[in-house]
Order: sequence, then structure tokens, then C-alpha cells
Amino acid sequence: MAIADVQEYTHLTDDEVEQIGRELDRIRADVEESRGAADAAYINRMIRVQRGLAAAGRVTLMTTCHSRKARVPGAVAGATMLGLAKILENMEIGHNVMHGQWDWMNDPEIHSSNWEWDTAQPAEQWKHSHNYIHHQFTNVLGYDNDIGYGVLRMAREQRWNPANLGQPVYNALLASLFQWGVALHDLDLEKIRKGEKDPAEMKRQLKQIWRKGRNQALKDYVVYPALSGPHWRTTMKANATANLARNLWSYVIIFCGHFPDGAMHFTEEELEDETRAEWYLRQILGAANFEGGPLLHILSGNLGFQIEHHLFPDLPSNRYAEISERVRALCDKYDLPYTVGPLHRQYGQALRTIMKLSLPNRFTSSDSPPQPPDRPAAAEAPPVDKGRKSDADLPPRRSELGGWSRSGTGRAS
Repeated sequence: MAIADVQEYTHLTDDEVEQIGRELDRIRADVEESRGAADAAYINRMIRVQRGLAAAGRVTLMTTCHSRKARVPGAVAGATMLGLAKILENMEIGHNVMHGQWDWMNDPEIHSSNWEWDTAQPAEQWKHSHNYIHHQFTNVLGYDNDIGYGVLRMAREQRWNPANLGQPVYNALLASLFQWGVALHDLDLEKIRKGEKDPAEMKRQLKQIWRKGRNQALKDYVVYPALSGPHWRTTMKANATANLARNLWSYVIIFCGHFPDGAMHFTEEELEDETRAEWYLRQILGAANFEGGPLLHILSGNLGFQIEHHLFPDLPSNRYAEISERVRALCDKYDLPYTVGPLHRQYGQALRTIMKLSLPNRFTSSDSPPQPPDRPAAAEAPPVDKGRKSDADLPPRRSELGGWSRSGTGRAS
């Protein structure tokens, strides 16, 4: 459901909203003050493990004997290690480094301004579409293009089009080719379709995507297969398998954090004079967590704590588990929803939404949570077109969302 006024929806007073903001600021301050050697050791250990897995996978694929008896187990082992390395680099390392979670270390190698991740989207474009757009305007219809990635209809308030009937197919393609879908994300395909995209900027972005995508393809499907000599076919297949595993995994994790029941959408009215405390509330209402053990959380970039990540995107990911205990207690104190469930249930609900919203609203029922008797249901918002506002129409970013700049333009936010 889409909410026009978070404070009214939660039935909180002005003083309560501001008190929630102060308590969340205190959590932020406590973590910032306690960052230290243990946190630095964690990210450095993750990078060593990731690079070790990648090297072991590559060496295994290059040196496995050519006999079929040894080649198949070697290919499986190599693809598995390489897939885990790609997942770790994308989820727990690249995503979090580029959020500025480790900038406090002043290590130029692990700094948001320098990291270029192992995926097809250029870091500059990702930091704009993700750090600035998505995290500032989380789930705001007409602002946040992550609501369906410009491909899927994920909110009842989004205008239905006959093309949405193909959503089951689009969804399967998006999951399988996720890194390439993300690579095109900052282009804003809806603006291109409407002829509203600045041609010079579109050309610059396309050239940037082409260079990054070409280098990714050359690395995985030309250079490493060539280094494997007679095993080149095995290496190429293993690389493709590792990329597919990484794509499917990152797709599932991201959809579980944003589209299960309970993760709400917002209309642009919510942005009017939005205070920091109200922004915090919107992050709590607009995200969802999933349960799991330490290994699952590491492989998911600690995005099983999506609520905490949206509240504090630049705090170290290894601290989200302890932060979640305080955030959940705060939600209980003020009777705020805290959406959490097992991974399979969260994705199942997201998948059901994809299937349902391929049809017009009149053929489906709303999944809005039931309201208490003293809290009337919110009126359904008018239809909204896909796409997002241009940067010129958006307010300045919040400092905790991480920096971004346009290469060669001298422009930064």
C-alpha cells in the first residue's frame, strides 16, 4: 500500500516522532564511536577470503586434468569457489564499501571513492541510482526506480499496462541476467522511452556501460578461458555458472528486502517537509528483514538486516545484527511494524506480488495489512507512471547516503 503521511499512518505525535529520531541518532552515534580494530579486521578478512576463493577457483579450473573423471569434479569445485567469490565481492564487500561503510578507516583501497566492483554496472552509476536515488527516496512512487527496476510492476498504485502480462517472463530474465539489468538501471529507460533523457548524458552513460560490460565479458569469457589452454570450454562454462549463481542470489536477496508483505510504498506527498525523523520512519516501514545464521548474513551482504541497512547505510555491515536488537526494541516501544520472516517466505511473497500485479487491480485483491478498528484504512493512491524525477527536481542528498559524482562533469552531490 502507498502512504501519503507516515506520521498519520503510525498515529504518532510530533514529540514521539522526534523522540524516535533522537533514539535512532543515538544508535548511530554509539556505533560510530565504537568502530575500531575489530571492524577493520572484519572487512580485511572478508577481502582476503574473497580473493582466496577467486584465486583457488581460477587455479582449479586451469590445472584440472583433462580426463573426464577429473574434469567434472574440478569444474564443479572451481565454479563453486568462483561463484562464492563473486557473491562475496558483490554483496558483503563491493555494495557495502561503495556505501562508505569503511571510509572511516582512511584506507584508499577500501574507500567508496575508489572501489570498482566485479559486475557490469559502473560504480559511479550505481552510487547515483542506489546511494542517492534509492536510499533517499526509498519506495516513493515516481521517485524510486528500484520499485520494479523499470521492468516490473511492483505496486498496485503503478499504472497497469498490457505489457505487464509478461511479468513472469521479465522476472525470470531479470533474475538470470541481474548484473546486466542493474547495469542499465541508472539510464532510466522510462525517460529514454519518452524522449526525456539528455542525449549527451545518455551517450556518456552508454559508453561507460559498454566499457565496463566489455571488460567483464572479456575477463570471464576470453582471458581466463584462454589461460586455461585445452580446458577453455570447461573454464568458460564454469565462469558462466558462477555469474548465473551470483545473479540469481543477489536478485533474491534484494527482492526479499523490498517486496514482501509489510514493505510499504509512499506517495510524493510524504516528501513534503520531511524531517530526518520522518525519513527514519519511512525506512522502517519500507524495508523487510529475513532470518538466518551468520553465514547466510555474510553471503547476503548482511542485507537480511535490510531495515537497519536503510536506517544506517554507511555503518559497517558486521554491526547490523547488534543494531537490529535495538531497532526492534524501539519498534516494539512505539508499536511500529518490524517486518521479518524466513528467506523462503519473504521471497515467496515477493514472487506472488510479481504474478498478481501482472494483472489489472480489478482482478486481484489488495495485500494491505489489516488495520485496527480505530485506524481507518488509507485511501488507495491514484495511478503513478513508472520512472523517476530528474536530479534537477530532487532535493540534496543526505550525508549518510554516500557520495557520488559524474565523471568528467565536475558535478557532485
